Amino acid sequence: MLNYNGDLIDKNDFYVSANNRAFKYGDAIFETVAIINNKVVFWEDHYFRLMASMRMLRMEIPLKFTLEFIEQEILKSIPNHLENKKVRVRLSVYRKDGGLYTPKTNEVDYVIEVSENLYQTKNTYQIDLFKDFYNYSGLLSTIKTTNRMLNTLASIYMQENELDNCVLLNENKGIVEATNANIFVVKGNEIKTPALTEGCIKGIVRKKVIEILQKNKDFTLVETSISPFEMQKADEIFLTNSIIGIQPVTKYRKKEFKTEIGEKLLATLKVQQIISKA
Repeated sequence: MLNYNGDLIDKNDFYVSANNRAFKYGDAIFETVAIINNKVVFWEDHYFRLMASMRMLRMEIPLKFTLEFIEQEILKSIPNHLENKKVRVRLSVYRKDGGLYTPKTNEVDYVIEVSENLYQTKNTYQIDLFKDFYNYSGLLSTIKTTNRMLNTLASIYMQENELDNCVLLNENKGIVEATNANIFVVKGNEIKTPALTEGCIKGIVRKKVIEILQKNKDFTLVETSISPFEMQKADEIFLTNSIIGIQPVTKYRKKEFKTEIGEKLLATLKVQQIISKA
């Protein structure tokens, strides 16, 4: 089932016209959220990121798009057989049909897709750089638009080279993020993550991990530019997103890593997820 503008319909009945702006221009944004036991994890953070993204892209925000309304729309989209299970939800918001590059309207439609979250963190996880194309720095790159060609090509490269993920670079050849996750690099008691100005997605779990580390006196958290050379010299590397939580990296090229800090942070994050659902 799909939730299309509040109506639950069969996936096979969902129709996208030739004038759909998400299809023609990538004129859409999306949120991927985790649901555990029928509770949306970190929902307030997702909601405010969605609202900020819509404003930045000059989409007209409907008056009914309150935090409570969208949360209920998400929850009503969960089929009975997935209740009380770990679920992933993709909420897509796109400008209504019409126009060329200039839209006829800034009003929006939305679609909510639900599937079971079968992802589990892996004990071994190998990454490498994707250097064919760049993820350009700037605030527009921090928004989760549906224009994901770079991520698609990097994922194909990942498959072809039997990797678990690829790391994207910006035009300055600095680390930006992985194909589907933010990245953190640990060296001694310093933990670095690319600053938003580097072009990384403004990730929700990235934000939560930063909050955890800022309260931890054992580590110094730095949002900055990171070179590929620093990855090779790191003690640990881990990835974050809303579905995987935290995935420690065990190998980058010939370098193998410990996973101790990433695993500890994952345990802390799971506690926060429980609090978020209370």
